[in-house]
Amino acid sequence: MKQLIITADDYGAAPEVNEAVERAHKAGMLTAASLMVSGSAAADAVVRARALPRLRVGLHLVLVDGRPILPAKAVSDLVDAQGNFRRDMARAGAAMFFRSNVKAQLAAEVEAQFEAFAATGLNLDHVNAHKHFHLHPTVAQLIVEFAAKHGAKGARVPLEPREILARIEPHRRSGTALLTTPFAYRLRRHFRKAGVCAPDHVFGLAWSGAMTGTRLKGLLEHLPDGVSEIYCHPATGPYPGSAAGYAYREELAALVDPAMADLIAGRNIRLGGFSDFWVQ
Repeated sequence: MKQLIITADDYGAAPEVNEAVERAHKAGMLTAASLMVSGSAAADAVVRARALPRLRVGLHLVLVDGRPILPAKAVSDLVDAQGNFRRDMARAGAAMFFRSNVKAQLAAEVEAQFEAFAATGLNLDHVNAHKHFHLHPTVAQLIVEFAAKHGAKGARVPLEPREILARIEPHRRSGTALLTTPFAYRLRRHFRKAGVCAPDHVFGLAWSGAMTGTRLKGLLEHLPDGVSEIYCHPATGPYPGSAAGYAYREELAALVDPAMADLIAGRNIRLGGFSDFWVQ
């Protein structure tokens, strides 16, 4: 059986993202969205989500390239002079692992983001982290702890089947994928042992910001059995803080293309969110 979660990340980052999520969900294909609770348009995202009861909303933890929920002075070792999370992921990650005071600040911020999500009144469908920072073992452990407390049904583990990508277009494995794959397998075992469900396959790493219609169609045509997640970044256009070079409009166009919905129906692919496929 082919079961598929199609998720939009960065929900709440800007009105352009929120509008795209609403349009793509109403078109029938987008099933989930990951909310940045500290995003500048988070309140607007929550209002829209409350009017979309079939949209499964999860927490997109932001611990890099964004702003914290807590005051900067409470997480001073995690932020720069402007109060933004530090961009040097390697150095930040090392501090989170080795320094007890940084670990304490990290735990407080992660808990604050889970609590901020709970305050929206939305059901917590899943959790993941911006820039896949939940591959960090300290962050992963905190996710397990708070996911259980807040009833998250599942979490993303960035393991992308190379053979599927190769059937769609020539694919060369990136150095990042080589580096992160061992951590991702360990993370999936850790999540599942703790009772946090993780998809069998995840797509979106190699084509992050470039999930065009041709690529999405190819994934649907070659979707493996089991539970898969395709994540994307639709928006009506660039916005303050958006990633340079991302094909936001093209991704939105792919998600609202009626031909995609026909393809899903023709191949008996069951769409849903984490909470539709796993019940705790």
